[in-house]
Amino acid sequence: MSDELLFVYGTLRRESKEPAYHLLARGAVYTGPARYQGKMYRVDFYPGVVPSEDPADIVRGEIYRLRNPGQLLLALDDYEGCSEGCLPPRLFVRKIQTLHTDHGAIDAWIYLYNLSVDGLPVIESGDFLKNDNQ
Repeated sequence: MSDELLFVYGTLRRESKEPAYHLLARGAVYTGPARYQGKMYRVDFYPGVVPSEDPADIVRGEIYRLRNPGQLLLALDDYEGCSEGCLPPRLFVRKIQTLHTDHGAIDAWIYLYNLSVDGLPVIESGDFLKNDNQ
């Protein structure tokens, strides 16, 4: 079941202005908000998230149920720079991680940043769509 769920926290969120959201919207159903214990960084026009041991580091995002996980995840892997066709080092890696919703913990796919975060600004709110990330 977890392979049918995807957590997004940046340019794939519903309120994002990025056209890539429509790729996700066509192939998935929004199920609600969720949180991940991680640290968010501004990489460019997009964020990157890495896991954190600090419970105060919370990333806010959305959970989607994928209609055709295999096909959609391949397309999203291309978008996130981690498909088989992308040359290493890949920007992101897709992993199953534990997330928290208002109804409890769930496991879902998440794209984690795969390069060094040294020198990248932290998005303190953990919410890429808030004004503090500009």
